[in-house]
Amino acid sequence: MSKPLDRFFNKPAKRKARSKLPVAASVPRLRILLILVGVVFSLAAGRAVQVQAIDGSSVALKATEQSTVTQPLPAMRGAITGRNGEVLAFTDDTVMVTASPKMIATNGRMNAGMTAKDKQTAAGAPARLAALLSQFLGDTPEVYLPKLADNPNSGYVVLKTSVPAATYRALLQAVSDAGLVGISGQSTPTRRYPNGTLAANVIGYVNAQGVGAGGLEYVLNSTLSGTPGKEVYQRSAGGERIPMGAYTLVPAINGQSYALTLDPGLQWSAEQALANQMIRTGGNWGAVVITNPKTGEVLAMAVAPSFDPAQYGKASANALGNPAVTASYTPGSVQKVLTFASLLDQNLVDPDEVVTIPDQIKSGDSMVKDAWSHGTIKLRARGIVAKSSNIGTILMARRASKQSQHDYMVSFGLGAKTKVGLPGEATGSIPAADMADWARDGQAFGGSAESVTMVQMAAAVGAIANGGVYTPLQLVASTTDANGTTTKLTSGQAHRVVSADAANKTLSMMEAMAQNNRRFDVPGYRVGAKTGTAKKFDTKCGCYRGLVASAISVAPIENPQVLVYAVIDNPARGQFGSDVAGPVVQEMMKVSMARYGIPQSTTPAPDLPIKP
Repeated sequence: MSKPLDRFFNKPAKRKARSKLPVAASVPRLRILLILVGVVFSLAAGRAVQVQAIDGSSVALKATEQSTVTQPLPAMRGAITGRNGEVLAFTDDTVMVTASPKMIATNGRMNAGMTAKDKQTAAGAPARLAALLSQFLGDTPEVYLPKLADNPNSGYVVLKTSVPAATYRALLQAVSDAGLVGISGQSTPTRRYPNGTLAANVIGYVNAQGVGAGGLEYVLNSTLSGTPGKEVYQRSAGGERIPMGAYTLVPAINGQSYALTLDPGLQWSAEQALANQMIRTGGNWGAVVITNPKTGEVLAMAVAPSFDPAQYGKASANALGNPAVTASYTPGSVQKVLTFASLLDQNLVDPDEVVTIPDQIKSGDSMVKDAWSHGTIKLRARGIVAKSSNIGTILMARRASKQSQHDYMVSFGLGAKTKVGLPGEATGSIPAADMADWARDGQAFGGSAESVTMVQMAAAVGAIANGGVYTPLQLVASTTDANGTTTKLTSGQAHRVVSADAANKTLSMMEAMAQNNRRFDVPGYRVGAKTGTAKKFDTKCGCYRGLVASAISVAPIENPQVLVYAVIDNPARGQFGSDVAGPVVQEMMKVSMARYGIPQSTTPAPDLPIKP
């Protein structure tokens, strides 16, 4: 007997009867729900359109920017050489060697795809790299191993700086041959000074950033530096360069090189002579300037104390400067050379005339005396120079107008920079044309009325040695650009200060001085010289304390080819210029005559009486 099928199914539970809402009441709620759902989908679709259609280019640009690397390419700084091509400063192509411990940890592999062999190679990579670094860069492997292995999440660590580029390239080849990765480098040129302290106060130095900070390195920095370039490329998320990615190269333009008039051999001799005399005298500072008075070329400019430009940070501030151009001082009796040249040019003095000189002379509110005690004496005009009489010089100078005295000193270059091309050059000071009587007298014999620099006096006396024609000093002879084009440089316009006759008569007075002071003798040569000793005014005490000793010489007197001028500031031992600075001048004149093969004098020294 068949049974109904519903017995095999669960019967629905009975539900409580509940009131039914009218269909009309549920329609608005459904409509609102559909609207809300539509709005949400519209917003989502709009954002998708914005990202895909509107922001797509900016997102792509940002991704490109994040993967683009700009690597600066430093320009090679120009060289500085001596007059015959001797290298005084140059830039070495060096590299800062770096490593990526993160890359080394996997030997450049992706972790997910590393085989057992890959992992074994990566595990030994730090030790193998450390051995290679030790071989090429020096130091022991133990120095490098911690840097390579201790922080495997680091992408950058410096291993060594100033590594020669050739050494770096050899290292990279060895790393590649070993099947290793993770070593790279950055070009960091290093400035070298192969002669150590030689001419350091002239050449100067560069700071830690490679920027000129002293001497010619500072003055010529903009042209020595050149123009940096850049390399722009794309890299992967792992930091590796993408071989086929976008690439831009802007080559660097190397800096200009400069050839100086300096003779490194003569410079070395001058520095040695000065250093030895500084030990003997205990001066505060000293300097020697040697020039060719015909051309104005500076052959040597030695300064003490000096420094090593490669280790300028260890030098004292006093050693870093160049007092030959920055220090202004009272010239002392070397000034008499200029005074008498101007008087001779005006025909106000005759070298042989006899002058009566009292034991002292009133100047302003003071009485001026000579360095040696004497009563009333008679000297020829050349004897006033030879004996360095302050009183006699004042008597002669009073024959000229103050205006003419001022104008001659201006023409000699006093009171203005020589523009020799070194930083911090002082101008010195000279009295105005309407100077007081005491200033006129003081300037005439080299007293406190004026201040000068060494380069000013070297150029001024050089004019007398050059037949009365002032030739500006020149230190930089030429420049060569990155393309190898050399341009000769000039130092300025020459001009006549005094007549050739006045210049020759002044040289004769200097020769008379040398004849009466054997300190300046150079066997085989006729020499002219003048010494200077001046007291220093101390502003702290309002008194004179200390002195400046100087000496200058030209030779051969018939046709001067070399001028040597030495100054030693505040010597502890010695007082007069002939004793303190004279030995340096004499030694360097001997060296110069021999070094340049200058023919000896062929005419005997004339009789040059200094007394009646």
